[in-house]
Amino acid sequence: MNYAIVITHEAENDIKEAFLWYEGNRKGLGYDFLSQIKVGIQLLERTPYIHPVEYKEIRKHFIKRFPYKIIYMIETDRIVIMAVIHNKRNRGTINV
Repeated sequence: MNYAIVITHEAENDIKEAFLWYEGNRKGLGYDFLSQIKVGIQLLERTPYIHPVEYKEIRKHFIKRFPYKIIYMIETDRIVIMAVIHNKRNRGTINV
């Protein structure tokens, strides 16, 4: 089954903030971060059920090379990316 990928405004802001932080610390690192986010989303698109449900239908995928995770849910025909957060952030900070 093909799933549409929906990235919420909040998740887009998370990605943008992390990109700016990494890029500000070392030129090119922000683009490496974006590349890993893209790889993670592509994996979820192909195999959305690879990760177990953690809480209220929420699943998480850990990004390689960066201490971030993609928080997502699977709906009927789409995958909703709800947040992209640092691993140290508490799940309680996400509005579910």
